[in-house]
Amino acid sequence: MTQRTLAAAASVPQATVARIEAGIVSPRANTLARLLHATGHELAVEARLGDGVDRSLIRDRLRMTPAQRIQLAVEEASAMPTIRVRR
Repeated sequence: MTQRTLAAAASVPQATVARIEAGIVSPRANTLARLLHATGHELAVEARLGDGVDRSLIRDRLRMTPAQRIQLAVEEASAMPTIRVRR
């Protein structure tokens, strides 16, 4: 796809496509979304892996010995309600 074809399909100036392609400017999110849409793609925003994860619990568990982890798992499992399987 040429710059001119892409620009026309995305309704942006060809000069803008040229500057983006050359790395002179970074497109705004809405411009990028229009360019991607014109090529049959879409822009999706997703949370980065690990953001919002409370790592303190992980660090606490890693400080435990294997025996302590097993004991904790047994205690947590016994606190869970019994799950009945229908037959």
